[in-house]
Amino acid sequence: MIYTDMTKKALKLCFEAHKDQTDQTGMPYVFHPFYLAEQMEGEVTVAVALLHDVVEDSGYTLEDLKDMGFSDQVLEAVGLLTHEKGVPYMDYVAEIKKNPAARAVKLADLAHNSDVTRFSKDDGIPQEKKDWWAEKYSRARALLEDM
Repeated sequence: MIYTDMTKKALKLCFEAHKDQTDQTGMPYVFHPFYLAEQMEGEVTVAVALLHDVVEDSGYTLEDLKDMGFSDQVLEAVGLLTHEKGVPYMDYVAEIKKNPAARAVKLADLAHNSDVTRFSKDDGIPQEKKDWWAEKYSRARALLEDM
């Protein structure tokens, strides 16, 4: 991860937005965007990785991010990564494919979400649900990797 004024601002906002959330395995949610950001190389993709779920999973809006001074590149990618209710999942993924920053972050997101080592035997998540996620994420990765 690189540290610039923009990425540090995204890091702080990411923490603020997710600090009280946990993922489905019970881990602090904020570890997920931090993990993705560590894999990114450029300022825009680091910021997008940190912010990729802020609009979808907190009270912040794209307008809030704009008012905070995030670039149009970051706003566009975060907007694409925000899955709107009612939009079929694969249609949402197809739109992400058009934006290099959103695509890079979504591929890392899918890889992390598919990592079965994150789950434990006693996490309470039925195996059928895990299998469904694996299939869904596999199809999404295939679409994004098809260039």
